[in-house]
Amino acid sequence: MSAWRGKYAIGLTGNIATGKSVVRKMLEHLGAYGIDADVLSHRAIMKSSPGYQPVIDTFGRWILGANEEIDRAKLGEVVFNNPDAMLRLETIIHPLVRQALDVLVKKSSHRVIVIEAIKLLESEMHSLCDQVWVTMASTDLQLERLMDKRNLTKREAEDRINAQLPATAILTKADVVIENDGSFEKTWKQAYEAWQIITQEEPDFKPLPSKSYGKLDVRRATPESAEQIASYMSQKSRTKKKMTKDDIMAAFGEKAYMLLLSDEEIIGLLGWQVENLITRVDDVILNEGLAIQKGLEALMNYVEESSKELQSEAALLFLPPSLAQHENLWSTLGYQARTVKDLQVKAWQNAVMESMPPGTVLLFKQLRKDRILRPMQ
Repeated sequence: MSAWRGKYAIGLTGNIATGKSVVRKMLEHLGAYGIDADVLSHRAIMKSSPGYQPVIDTFGRWILGANEEIDRAKLGEVVFNNPDAMLRLETIIHPLVRQALDVLVKKSSHRVIVIEAIKLLESEMHSLCDQVWVTMASTDLQLERLMDKRNLTKREAEDRINAQLPATAILTKADVVIENDGSFEKTWKQAYEAWQIITQEEPDFKPLPSKSYGKLDVRRATPESAEQIASYMSQKSRTKKKMTKDDIMAAFGEKAYMLLLSDEEIIGLLGWQVENLITRVDDVILNEGLAIQKGLEALMNYVEESSKELQSEAALLFLPPSLAQHENLWSTLGYQARTVKDLQVKAWQNAVMESMPPGTVLLFKQLRKDRILRPMQ
């Protein structure tokens, strides 16, 4: 039984580059509230956050970057191969992450919670959960992912893998094992089957609803709609780029899609995600001839409703110039053009720098005045 009354908590872990975040996204597509505990640990040591000064006092000011933020690469040099230093760091961070988890879970209206944490089993977090899910991948695939996505050398990647618990030790603690060596579709099938067992046993669980706005419906897509989405995006692409089902399935590992429907036919869509309490929107497409205002109002209303359920603090839209130019419409919806420097919160600035595609225009709207994890910026 989880530590939170009325919640069913899944603890999601696995060694580095085994696809934990992809599986968390899958569970979010199905209706879970996802929390990335590793991101919370990063926020806990940002400037003006409660872990910032204790970490500096412990390891010295040399770990600071030019902007006075803690340089995680420098900090990693100290703790990566030094168990005593890692323990001192975790002694500072883990209580703060635990506090943040309590806040997020208790404020969430979702029945099922998924907590992604690479150190789940080494901390008390696993004891807070009803189930432990473990992602697995071959060493060769871990190496490939680390070298490709994180630009590590083979030696650096091997050091990261070898520094973690052996896979056999993790598996002994697993209630569910997700093998992430194959296609996204294969991984999705495993996650979906395990999810079905949980939700069938949870009478209070409610599936994700659709929403009607006059004659228009908005629905949160799941990977079962991948082929339909690929066909629509291929037809409407300004660059005539041919999208495949596999392209969309891969995209589902990072984000979800809102579908705008008329008589069950897709007439618009957007890609969106809530990560680190920040909504990010891209891939906004609408049928030609569709009243832009009605279509965007329907899509954005549902995005905002869903985002608020996920406790999002702000929305970032990354739009093509042709769509961003409708300034009056966006202003009516509460969005304004912004630059990174205009945003006053470090986490919001980081989200833009991490996610903004080249050639797009940034629009911003604050969704709530109270900061959920203040002072964890």
